[in-house]
Amino acid sequence: MPRIGIDFQLKHKMMAQDPTAEMSDWYVLVEISVPRGGAAGGLSQAVERAFEAGLVSNGVIAETLGQREAFWNAREQMSEVQSREGASIKHDVSVPVAAVPELIARGSEAAQKAVPGIRPVPFGHLGDGNIHFNFSQPEGADGKAFMDGAGAVHDAVYAVVGELDGSVSAEHGIGQLKTGLLKQVKDPVALKMMKAIKSALDPKGILNPGKVLG
Repeated sequence: MPRIGIDFQLKHKMMAQDPTAEMSDWYVLVEISVPRGGAAGGLSQAVERAFEAGLVSNGVIAETLGQREAFWNAREQMSEVQSREGASIKHDVSVPVAAVPELIARGSEAAQKAVPGIRPVPFGHLGDGNIHFNFSQPEGADGKAFMDGAGAVHDAVYAVVGELDGSVSAEHGIGQLKTGLLKQVKDPVALKMMKAIKSALDPKGILNPGKVLG
């Protein structure tokens, strides 16, 4: 989670106080399950080793269910709070895990060139490389005008995703908004195979007709 997402939630009073240990550009939320009778100190030991290795600068371990809920709220409210901050251009993309930092750095730079003042708010699932690469409108900008220029931001982000051998669609799938994009990035042979399978399973064309494959 990026710091800007925490700041948005504090600004719009979606949380009573900052749940983080200290100011940082990025935060990682980790939850582990301990088997019944297992050693509950495993997380503490892992955090201590991360400190020693220089992987983390600070951290907080939830001591109560209330603290755990506050941590998860900070993550789950990330999408909602962006709507309170104005218009938001969103992407659901994935890249190899090792390429996530490069995706965020290059994608943010490319989007900021396309729309000066745009505010990157990328967050997501670090373990599988699935990033919700969202961008809030520049402060004081007109929301409609911002969204009218979304195409340039999409092109900038998807270009970086492609160069990193990523996917333009992750956990939320293609849906109806990305059908045109699917035809641009998918191999024509693969598309023909998909249509053949659809035709074999749905010869009368009654299952979601025209939604994805047409």
